[in-house]
Amino acid sequence: MAFAAVVGVSLAVMTGPAVAQARANAQADQDRSARERIFTRNLPPSGRYVAESGQTFLLDRSGTRILMRFERSSEIWVLRPTPAPRGDMIYRNDAGDQVLRVTPDGAMTLFTSSAPQGAPVSNGGPGPALSAPTLTPVQLWNYIVRQSGRASAALGRLVQVDVDIQPGSEAVAADALTTAVDAVIRMARSSNLREEASQVRRIVITDTGRPGVGFGAGTLRIVINAEAGLAGRPSSARIVRVVAARD
Repeated sequence: MAFAAVVGVSLAVMTGPAVAQARANAQADQDRSARERIFTRNLPPSGRYVAESGQTFLLDRSGTRILMRFERSSEIWVLRPTPAPRGDMIYRNDAGDQVLRVTPDGAMTLFTSSAPQGAPVSNGGPGPALSAPTLTPVQLWNYIVRQSGRASAALGRLVQVDVDIQPGSEAVAADALTTAVDAVIRMARSSNLREEASQVRRIVITDTGRPGVGFGAGTLRIVINAEAGLAGRPSSARIVRVVAARD
């Protein structure tokens, strides 16, 4: 069944208050990054890693954030470190899920839904850096149309997409939209979450307001912080929990 995409795109010039908010967000992000670097000394280097469970992922430590992407997925995870007993470090996604655990000597364990008890990880060699693609406003518009089509096909009816951002936020906005659509599609394919996914009728991406994700009256609203890069948008795990009202 074919669907016509209903898409709204707005690019605005940043006002004085918007600039001040962006600077405040950037400063907070820098402070947070400095704290996190203290807890990453025992983390293995960037590269490709293979878990005994058979899962392969890329780890990127080249920037101020720890980035991770499973080899068969398009989503890039931003991991946050927290100390654990015996000098271990736990790296979690923004939903609070434990993803990696690293011992003081660098031994790594991966935690996923298929390996909830953890699977030992070994180094599989070098890997590419992870980053969101650069898009022009025209490319973003075309991208939005495709993502609206993906969500509509998964739910069997039209899902409207609206993007209201400042110039320069295109890459993070596109990544946030992809992550949101991936989350909706995954829910639609799940017998336990299909009903909740069917409630999504509109996806809104904006960079105005406090960063976060909310859901109500059929609208999934995501506020991004483009200054924070990939860390400025929610993960699919976070989106699923909000739509499923599991927060």
